[in-house]
Amino acid sequence: MARQTKRPVFLNLLQIKLPAAALLSVAHRATGVVMFLLIPFCIYLLEMSVSDETGFHQVLAMIDSLPFQILLFLMLWILLHHLLAGIRYLLIDMDLGVDRIVARKSAWLVIFSGFASATLLGALL
Repeated sequence: MARQTKRPVFLNLLQIKLPAAALLSVAHRATGVVMFLLIPFCIYLLEMSVSDETGFHQVLAMIDSLPFQILLFLMLWILLHHLLAGIRYLLIDMDLGVDRIVARKSAWLVIFSGFASATLLGALL
């Protein structure tokens, strides 16, 4: 006789409420992938800026545009978020901040401080 279970037929990831630590983990992995995928673009810009004077001025013109400024802010946030989350994971590996309450607070701290530090550094640049 078949037993009836109340398992979901499909899993909708948009309806699941993940804790802050899980969101941070997913964001840490995603930012690592995005940073890896942006390496060729950064190398292209570097090569273009050092090739000759016109290439340098083209890169300067691109940097002054609004879409590129937004991209630079996102790249800065990605870098800072990944760095801060990595430091958090190193501390957790050393058994610091493993308790549930501390881990939750440190996850929210990393999420907010990554955005805040990117905003502050972006305003300074």
